[in-house]
Amino acid sequence: MSTETLLRTLRDELDDGGLRASLLVRDLATGDEVGLDPDVPLPSASLVKLPLALATVDRIRRGELDGAHAVEVAPGRITTSGPTGLSRFRHPARVALDDLLYLSTCMSDGTAADALFDLTPPDRVTEQLRRWGLTGITIRHRTEELSETPQEQLGPGQAHLAHALAIGASTAGRGHRLPQLDTSRANTGTARAWADLLQALWLPSAVPTATAERVRELMRHNLLRHRLAPDFSSDATVWSSKTGTLLNLRHEVGVVEHTDGQCFAVVALTESLVPASSQPGAEALMGHAARTLRDHLRRRTRPAHQRVK
Repeated sequence: MSTETLLRTLRDELDDGGLRASLLVRDLATGDEVGLDPDVPLPSASLVKLPLALATVDRIRRGELDGAHAVEVAPGRITTSGPTGLSRFRHPARVALDDLLYLSTCMSDGTAADALFDLTPPDRVTEQLRRWGLTGITIRHRTEELSETPQEQLGPGQAHLAHALAIGASTAGRGHRLPQLDTSRANTGTARAWADLLQALWLPSAVPTATAERVRELMRHNLLRHRLAPDFSSDATVWSSKTGTLLNLRHEVGVVEHTDGQCFAVVALTESLVPASSQPGAEALMGHAARTLRDHLRRRTRPAHQRVK
């Protein structure tokens, strides 16, 4: 199947499933890539915790921060479904910076992330990305704003109303009545920009080697494995990733390393047009689309003697 036919088929399947998607898969050895609308900026949701981890780890490497230093973190006391870790704690806790990095990156703990943002504010994270030549991702606000949407105000029984607002309140220019979904006010990035960040972590780049190694380790231990992991995890692969979820947004960015040496950056950013918070079909569909692109690129770039006939 030609690349053009494949992309047209995937777009139709995603449309039928109520998903708009921005996808990109890149062979990190050759730079060859295949994608679907990879240059559309979208709100980053919890993906923002990945550049936050990068900036924090690098400050620890430089000696500006001490990973063993413990800070007192106020309890999140969030009771709605979704948040994890300190975000659900009822009492204050003292946690070392290294452990806050684990909670923020591997468990997507928003309260842990904001404790790190207290030390390295959003604009400073963006500035560090720019110094490394990563220009397509912008960090504008902390993660606490991600838990201040109509979904938390309406409660679980009316979650569909919050999703209907998220779907219906956007503008043609990707503005939105909800600031967390407005690309001029939210944390944003494109699929291509997230692939560039993954490439900078896995290949020699301006990101210091020790910093990249630590962030890759955190991504390997990501505990949220319901989205793309089922399509990329096996005995013959290592899947390292970070997810992002906010209202009708479902994202995941990661790298799949094959035992035969091939290595692919995989980025899936999606917007659901179905007003429901629980959509396992959407999770499966985005995983299928991402794996289909990886399989297509893997066949195209694998050395001839390794191809399965």
